[in-house]
Amino acid sequence: MNNSLFASKKESHHSQDALAIRFLYGTMPGRVLLKGLVHPALSKVAAKYLSSTHSAWLVGYFQKKHKISLEGIEVPQGGFSSFNEFFTRKRRKEAISIEEGCLVCPSDGLLTIAPIEEDSIFSIKHTQYSLSELLKKQDLAESLKGGTALIFRLTPAHYHRYYFCCDGKLLGRKRIAGILHSVQPICHEMTKVFTQNSREYVVIDNASLGKVVQMEVGALLVGKISNHPLEKRPMARKGKEKGYFEYGGSSIVVLTQKKIHVREEILNREKCGEEIPVKLGERILY
Repeated sequence: MNNSLFASKKESHHSQDALAIRFLYGTMPGRVLLKGLVHPALSKVAAKYLSSTHSAWLVGYFQKKHKISLEGIEVPQGGFSSFNEFFTRKRRKEAISIEEGCLVCPSDGLLTIAPIEEDSIFSIKHTQYSLSELLKKQDLAESLKGGTALIFRLTPAHYHRYYFCCDGKLLGRKRIAGILHSVQPICHEMTKVFTQNSREYVVIDNASLGKVVQMEVGALLVGKISNHPLEKRPMARKGKEKGYFEYGGSSIVVLTQKKIHVREEILNREKCGEEIPVKLGERILY
């Protein structure tokens, strides 16, 4: 194959994707169309199909496209029966490593770090976000002033099960229904993506960090955020599976009451733009 021709075709596909997203988010006709595309009803229809046996044909295509290895994965006998069974695949216990430390990465993903400023506004991908809008709880937002925000963006190729990032007593949980928008970086310039998506979070009382918020954010064509039921006396246990996302690019936001200093080994890692590749269970603090 002509490599230069292949490269130009690949660039063309990226260009077409960018144009489509700019049309949807940046023009009046596009925004009208977008209202239908991001409606939760469409997301539910898509989720139902992706959980059916009719979607199994997508597994091989998706795995090849995103170069996904099944090493360390629990593969059902006879293979995955649906696309979502593949997408929400589990790792074998021996393939999961949770490092020592009071705060670890809750998932695989691309990490962005931001301070929580005095005015409760912080920046993600060149867009300003109000913490009170994100949490829908003003007193909680106020209590997090001076802390740190960690945003983990999961691409479709990432492992989509997530774990508790720290230990502590669970002080509360909240679910916020919303319109499901794409979390592709280009969309952050067009709309307050995180404050319009469906999201769920818990508040953890951690001995070293004070209050820690761990939030899951849904996205376009995610049927639901699937969190496991909590125990009668709910406690967060670092490294315990908290839940999983069904299909779609999704994000996890961790907010700490105390300011934290991320390990140099992570900060000095080769970045993907402004984001830092991290792995589930990696120690975040020194």
